[in-house]
Parts: sequence; structure tokens; C-alpha cells
Amino acid sequence: MPRTLNPAAHALRRDEFVDVALRLIQTKGYEQLSIGDVLAELGASRGAFYHYFDSKGSLLEAVVDRIAETAMALASPMLDDPSLSAVEKLQRFFQTTTRWKTEHKDLLLPLLEVWQSEDNAIVREKVLRSSSRKTTPVIARIVRQGIDEGQFAIAPPEQLAQVVVALVFGFGQTNADLYLAYHAGEVDRDTVERTAATYSLALERVLGVPPGSLTLMDAETLRAWFA
Repeated sequence: MPRTLNPAAHALRRDEFVDVALRLIQTKGYEQLSIGDVLAELGASRGAFYHYFDSKGSLLEAVVDRIAETAMALASPMLDDPSLSAVEKLQRFFQTTTRWKTEHKDLLLPLLEVWQSEDNAIVREKVLRSSSRKTTPVIARIVRQGIDEGQFAIAPPEQLAQVVVALVFGFGQTNADLYLAYHAGEVDRDTVERTAATYSLALERVLGVPPGSLTLMDAETLRAWFA
């Protein structure tokens, strides 16, 4: 008789692999991390690992997905705050997620070069698509409120949200490239600041709000990453 899978237990055990990988990436770095290290920490078999993941790359995918979900969860409470306008909610969404990333630089920096490498292009694309699907409904709620308030350009909320998410995620990818280039001495701080300002202006124009209404990366965050 085939074994019945307990979905809750399956998810819990998978999460344990991701928890260990997150911790080991912080202490060893992703390149130095081996599947054997994860198995030793958990006291698990190689067969158990391949029950949940088909490669080290798919474990990386799960780790990055967890990071994105954690940052998103922190921003969710403000969605139901009736005292906030749509512009305020969107700005707080950006501030909350960027603040979390800054506070967890020790986790994110070991992943950055790995994440941007051509070897992980497929994993990166899969995670970006997954994150976009999860983020778009959140942004759509804010966009719908902004249209109702007369703050945002009148457009189908779901499609407008897709454009906003594509722009924001594009900025994230560009910013990661700029971080590596800046610390390699290939670009200067002015280039970074101009790029951030241009993306913010593009977002404002897409939504139809006045210049200065939204900032994708504030001065404090710029100093933290591009010191």
C-alpha cells in the first residue's frame, strides 16, 4: 500500500533544510556550502535531501524565496491600515522591505555574487517569476486604493500593478549589479544615486503622482550599501 504523504510534515521538514542552509550560508558562504554540510547538520540522508530538492541550486532557490517571503510578510500589516493613503502604503512597502534587507546584509551579501552569476541565471529567473506572482496581488491592492482615491492614473489595477512590480524588480536587479560594480571601483556614487532617482521618477510617472512622492531607495539605505 503506498505511503500517505502528510503535507504539513512534508513542509515542516523541507523548512528545516532551508533553515539550516540559511544559517550555513551566513557562516560558510554559498560556494563553500555543500549538500553534505546540510545533511550533517540535520542528521539526514542524501535520499531525504533529494526528496525535497533536486540540486544545490534548487536549495538556493528555496533560500532566496524564503528571504523574499519574510521581507514581504513584514510589509503586509500596513495594507489594512485605514489611516494610510495608497501613496503612503506604497512608500512604506518600499521602506520596510529595504530596511529588512539592510538589517540582514550579513545574510544577503554572501548570496549576492552567486545570485548574479550566469551559472544561476535559470534559478534567478524562476525565483523572480515566483516573487513577482506573490508581490503583484499586494501591489494591486494598493494600486486599486490609489485609483479609488484619485491619486493614481486610471488604469486596470492588475495590469498597472504588473508594470509597477516589473519596474521595482528591475530596479532591484540593476541595484545588485551596481553594488558589485561600485565595490569593484567601476562606477561612482553619483551613478548609483542618479539611477535610483531615475527609477523612482519612472515609477511616479507610471502611477501619475507628483515628483517626489515615492522613493525606491532613501539616503540612509544608499549610505548603508554604497559607503
